[in-house]
Amino acid sequence: MTAGNSASARAAAMRAAARKGWWRRVLAWIGIGGRAARRTDARAALWSHGAAGEEQTARLLVELQARGWVVWHDLMLWGRRFNLDHILISPCGTVVVVLDTKAWRRTWTTGLVYGRVHCGPDDRHSQIEKVASYAQAVAAVAGLHPAVVRPLIVVHGSPVAGGFLEAMTPHGPVHVLSPGFLVPTLLKAPGVPDAWRARALAEQVERVLAPFAGRG
Repeated sequence: MTAGNSASARAAAMRAAARKGWWRRVLAWIGIGGRAARRTDARAALWSHGAAGEEQTARLLVELQARGWVVWHDLMLWGRRFNLDHILISPCGTVVVVLDTKAWRRTWTTGLVYGRVHCGPDDRHSQIEKVASYAQAVAAVAGLHPAVVRPLIVVHGSPVAGGFLEAMTPHGPVHVLSPGFLVPTLLKAPGVPDAWRARALAEQVERVLAPFAGRG
């Protein structure tokens, strides 16, 4: 799958649905069609913004692929409904990275406030906890030790204070990075490249993945 495909498709579908069919005529008849279309456009713009962020992340990850990392985009676990933006397998075959892309307001800084991740005045820690739960689910479904699967978040737009944050969640720590820290941080992962072990781990994980169906 290509990064951002499902988010782009969701945005297009929302815009199209708001402008056709009997529902549009009903809204126009009662005088709220314009307002409803504008609200839909705003929601669709958020999805499009997210898709653009995922595409930026995918471009960064090309360097890792050239160095032996396995990289997948826009996936889901069999039997689960959530979207996995990016899944990475290290060349040493000992680490699975569940990487989530965020595209937050560029005029606000992302940092820790009393241990919780905020973007400007907005508390975003629930999103951090959600990504940690995704990593835990990948480990459980794939039959891996939880320590093998690492949750990671890259934030586009909003500058991350210091470029790197470690946020604690009930599911364990999550690292939140600025784009410039993403590849260098992953390249520091310990371990000796082991093609056989990496391939075996990739096959084990791939068996429980499917293209994201965009079901929300």
